[in-house]
Amino acid sequence: MAAPPSFAALRHTGYRQFFLVTALSMTADSIEHVISYWMMFEKFHSPALGGVAILTHWLPFLFFSVYMGALADRFDARRLIQIGMGIFMLVSLAWGLLFLTDSLQMWHAVVLLCLHGIAGVIVTPAQQLMIHDIVEPKELQSAVRLTTSSRMLGLLVGPAIGGAMMLVLSPATAILLNVFMFVPVIVWMWRTRYGEKKPGAARTTARGGWADMVAGLRATASNPTILLMTLLAGGASLMVGNAYQSQMPEYAHDLGHGKDGASYTLLYAADALGALVAGVILESRSLLPPSVRTAILLAMAWCIAVAGFAASTSYPLAVALMCVAGFLNLAFFAMAQTLVQMHAPHELRGRVIGVFTTFSMGMRAFSGVTVGVVGSMIGIHWSLALSAMILFAFTSVLLAYSVRTH
Repeated sequence: MAAPPSFAALRHTGYRQFFLVTALSMTADSIEHVISYWMMFEKFHSPALGGVAILTHWLPFLFFSVYMGALADRFDARRLIQIGMGIFMLVSLAWGLLFLTDSLQMWHAVVLLCLHGIAGVIVTPAQQLMIHDIVEPKELQSAVRLTTSSRMLGLLVGPAIGGAMMLVLSPATAILLNVFMFVPVIVWMWRTRYGEKKPGAARTTARGGWADMVAGLRATASNPTILLMTLLAGGASLMVGNAYQSQMPEYAHDLGHGKDGASYTLLYAADALGALVAGVILESRSLLPPSVRTAILLAMAWCIAVAGFAASTSYPLAVALMCVAGFLNLAFFAMAQTLVQMHAPHELRGRVIGVFTTFSMGMRAFSGVTVGVVGSMIGIHWSLALSAMILFAFTSVLLAYSVRTH
């Protein structure tokens, strides 16, 4: 089969609009994170709280992803996304009011991060399912990779904007202004017809919800490709995930740049920069067609880059390794997600996406323990390096299994 053209998905007007609103919502999400993480660190100086932040943020993905995937199969994906965006707006508003009144307490942070996670789990399966309404199957890898790149673009631009807003304005004012960045997404979802409710689709019930979960799990377990990619994404999220992001203020401090907001922002954004570069290079050349073994090998290389970052004592080297880690992370994660969506049965696609989301994002809750909570006992550098090496061993087992099944 001939390779698809460069940036194949972007040839669709509808996908270009989807790409832009996804990037904008992720930018707003990232601005909120960079400001809230900084303010929590400045107020509490607690690595354990950073770990708890990851735990409370991702637990909703662990518990509700499959159910939300089932809802996305049956209901209007646009309305689910709008509900999620509305919750994001309320969370940013609450952060701003707490900062403005200097009344932030630890339990406030826990509640807001939980709400943020609930919004994310409502939005994510619906967004992934919506892609199939916009592009052709042969352009699916391009769409998945570009969607992930749009998220990385938001993660890259968000810290820069958030850091600049904190320098020019107060953190409270900055995060209150951030509320309005979610509005264009909600408006676009009203105007587009992609993802609308299927005519005659049955309404789900509580009992049907449990049946949907079982169906999604069975479909995942019965397909070796889907199973391997789900385990790969789940292992990466469990052991490392993105837990190091909430610890970036302390990493920057240990590298001698704890008081320099620009240096902290650059370190925070380096991961996203590498991922964005990966998206541009891989899409421009139509490189790395979907392959189970390639995805696993890329994940193993990611483990090495993350461990190198954890062991680094040089700020420039740490930034460079974060860029490499971001490049590899996008490459293997987008490939795994593409393979899952390509092999998922059409009638169960939302539920299979929900299972994949449970593992790929829900398991990140426990990376707050492996990196953050354990880091409070042995140091965040040691905890991150140890987690990366355990993951390397796990992916080696998956690679051996893939040789037998593919």
